[in-house]
Amino acid sequence: MDCSSVHDSRHAIERMFQRGLSPAAIAAVLQAGEVIASYPEDTPYPSQLLLGFVPEQPVHVVVARKPENGACFVVTVYRPDPQLWTEDYKTRRQS
Repeated sequence: MDCSSVHDSRHAIERMFQRGLSPAAIAAVLQAGEVIASYPEDTPYPSQLLLGFVPEQPVHVVVARKPENGACFVVTVYRPDPQLWTEDYKTRRQS
């Protein structure tokens, strides 16, 4: 994702700590992660769900990007639950 700057929300920082994910790991997902969902109607900025592997474990990062200047705001981070996501971690399982 093309970010002019990256800002972590308080919630994202708390989740990183709880889930043993470093800021460097999240930066790696932002740089090389795959967009698996887009939420153009999110406010205050459109957001996307990214999938990355750190180092070989799947990680989801929700990031909002301010269109005017490209600033990115990390909303939350988590390790996707295999019971809720398909084997490729790109699609939610149907309940």
